Amino acid sequence: MNLKKDRITLFVEYLKKNHKTIATMESCTGGYIANVITNVIGASDVFQFGAVTYSNETKIKMGVSKEIIDTYSVYSNETAIEMATVISKQADADYGIGITGILNSPEQSSIVYIAIYDAQKKTAHHYTLSAEMSDRQDNKIIIANFIFDRLLELFVMS
Repeated sequence: MNLKKDRITLFVEYLKKNHKTIATMESCTGGYIANVITNVIGASDVFQFGAVTYSNETKIKMGVSKEIIDTYSVYSNETAIEMATVISKQADADYGIGITGILNSPEQSSIVYIAIYDAQKKTAHHYTLSAEMSDRQDNKIIIANFIFDRLLELFVMS
């Protein structure tokens, strides 16, 4: 499983060129998206903040609505949207990414909820992925590749 580093670099360059910023709130990916962004030279110009909110309590402390979690479950598009929106606002970033879900649990099927928030348009795009690989690291790479493909489609190639 290979990470599409060129896609990540292209997106960071787009952000720099357009004076845009990004922030992430991640749960099941454990900060992996923040990590791959900050592996790009010059990412400090565009990366505002990354939060790993593995527990519900931490999500709530960061500003995610307890009512959203209670109503829709922590594993939902609604929670991912709330995470993306909250982190964008808290970090004063143009874009926010929210990720929540279950990876490689023996009790439940792997499923990931991803949201990308655009602060200027005040809109969120959300996606649901089934994690296919048995290895957590491979699933994180699949998720990262998916996210950067979507970011490029939404903002760079539009």
